[in-house]
Amino acid sequence: MKKLTLKIIGLFVLTGVLAFSQGGSAVKKDYPIRPVDFTKVQITDVFWAPKMKTNRLVTIPFAMKKNEETGRVDNFRKAAGLMKGAFQGKRYNDSDVYKVIEGASYSLLLHPDPKLKKELDDLIKIIGAAQEPDGYLYTARTVDPKNPPPGAGPERWSNLRVSHELYCAGHMYEAAAAHFQATGDRSFLAVATKNADFLVRTFGPGKRRGFPGHQEIEIGLSKLYRITGERSYLDLAKFFLDERGRDFGGTKHGPDDPFAVYDSDEYLQNHKPVLEQDEAVGHAVRAMYMYAGMADVAALGGYPEYVRAIDRLWENVVGKKMYLTGGVGSRDADEGFGENYELPNAAYAETCAAIGNALWNQRLFLLHGDANYIDVLERVMYNGLISGVSLDGTLFFYQNPLESADGYGRSPWFEVACCPPNIARFLPSIPGYVYGVTDDTLYVNLFVSSSAKIDVGGKKDVEVIQQTRYPWDGSVKIGINPARIADFTLAVRIPGWARNVPGPGGLYRFSDKNDQAVVVRLNNKLVTPPIEKGYALIKRTWRTGDIVSLSIPMPIRRVVADDRVKADAGMAALERGPIVFCAEGVDNGGDALDIVLPDDARLQSFFRPDLVGGIEIIRGQAAAVVVSKDGKIEVRPRAFYAVPYFSWANRGDGEMAVWFPRTEAAIQPRKDRGKGD
Repeated sequence: MKKLTLKIIGLFVLTGVLAFSQGGSAVKKDYPIRPVDFTKVQITDVFWAPKMKTNRLVTIPFAMKKNEETGRVDNFRKAAGLMKGAFQGKRYNDSDVYKVIEGASYSLLLHPDPKLKKELDDLIKIIGAAQEPDGYLYTARTVDPKNPPPGAGPERWSNLRVSHELYCAGHMYEAAAAHFQATGDRSFLAVATKNADFLVRTFGPGKRRGFPGHQEIEIGLSKLYRITGERSYLDLAKFFLDERGRDFGGTKHGPDDPFAVYDSDEYLQNHKPVLEQDEAVGHAVRAMYMYAGMADVAALGGYPEYVRAIDRLWENVVGKKMYLTGGVGSRDADEGFGENYELPNAAYAETCAAIGNALWNQRLFLLHGDANYIDVLERVMYNGLISGVSLDGTLFFYQNPLESADGYGRSPWFEVACCPPNIARFLPSIPGYVYGVTDDTLYVNLFVSSSAKIDVGGKKDVEVIQQTRYPWDGSVKIGINPARIADFTLAVRIPGWARNVPGPGGLYRFSDKNDQAVVVRLNNKLVTPPIEKGYALIKRTWRTGDIVSLSIPMPIRRVVADDRVKADAGMAALERGPIVFCAEGVDNGGDALDIVLPDDARLQSFFRPDLVGGIEIIRGQAAAVVVSKDGKIEVRPRAFYAVPYFSWANRGDGEMAVWFPRTEAAIQPRKDRGKGD
């Protein structure tokens, strides 16, 4: 193993970005905006704090238990020679163990737990024992090299399109980085760098050619580069990206073979070199991870051409291929993107793809300092991401449709269990999304009740305190308390939805009007700061006790889609603040797919503390479709009730709809609508 070249000072992890705080580093190039260490932000929020607590106390232990029950951990024991038996499960199951370690490590940083630490220590010893002498680590092959599971390939690296060998390694690197930061223990980091050194010796110009069928290692290698300063890790990440779009052959499969999908270069984002890609195609999770990896390589290596490429791809996604909830990936058959504007409401929208979308947009903010990316991040976080886990933290969605017939609900686990541990690792990192900082600017990106100590403007220990009931209430107070007077700019995001733009790219727009403006006050005095890139900029000398107050109107808004989105033609959806709403059958006489919501239907919202952990609901008078005995369609008045999309299916598996016909002419036959028909 290469000796670490750096002293690690002030590491922090958030949203997939591992970075150094001030103190020096061999990593010279970096994102122009620094994320604020998630360990420096203490969340007291009425919305996020309970979800993070449930994740810590329920979801992470639950996922660790499932990894044991399903043989995922036993695969490492078998590879280590600690027990006998055949490999169990899918060839990529190692990654689920790594993701849970990552989430548990984040949790340890925020809430020290000796019992959990010992569990991780014991597990990491087993993983280390499973590593082969040269650094190779992939239990699907090591358990029985002569009889690997389907898709693993007969020999090392012989089926990279399918095997997930490099995908598992990437998640291992992320987990090892998180564990090192949480504990200071280098045991897992040593396993990861030994594996990465082996890959550096194996792949690259003049060595073995190839690319990972499922992207992820690019993110992991970038994290190891940050920790070690070992440039070969970053160079290898770039090598894997640059190998795409070039045909190195590989296993071909018959039309009935379950691995035939891997023969499609578009599915693998291998149809063009990455720098030439301008449309999101193929498997959505792979694409999101690749775009995030490209951002890391661009920032750390200083490759502006990579930034231009992901900027083009982002414009395509937000302008033509993203659901109102922030979900991506419309097709069930290949878990992938469809054509432009192909957004059926019986969507696939995998939870992992939503998480990938969040990771990518955070990185784009760090590159560009534009609130458009945080607008997308916020939409994903409050809607299409947390819909993936139940209120009690033990049930999960793999798919997140925007329309469902009776019978679709969350599950306790999956044979392909990528989504539950991805949720488990994402939620503890939420504090790191709240702020960003440069040498002279502090960005307030998310409105979350919290306190933080941040270094900004050359001043250390600038205390920032937020008080809010967001997303239910648009009143936000931001207290600024520097230890000494400090000159810097406070950049407070003014959400796009509060400026009559539901999202960048023009894919969605509000059909109604709202003339209520966001009101900003400084120490109780009305101010009108300039708005640049979606941020209200307040530049001044800050003193202890300064308070910036925002009043963000949150009327109920009707959203319509671009006319080219055929699935939503003549339809409208409802938003209030950052929250997308849906109707569930349990609140609407058993039916949600028969609702008609005329533009003039009067709607009101109010908070229900007794419902699904406390949520805002919308009530009003709408209409329902009734089919008479002679087959005629009639529309009759009916009470209407809507809840936040993220909360659906916590009270049963009945019907659900996000989009509603605005007129009788827009009604679609029920048999053609909804997952589960």
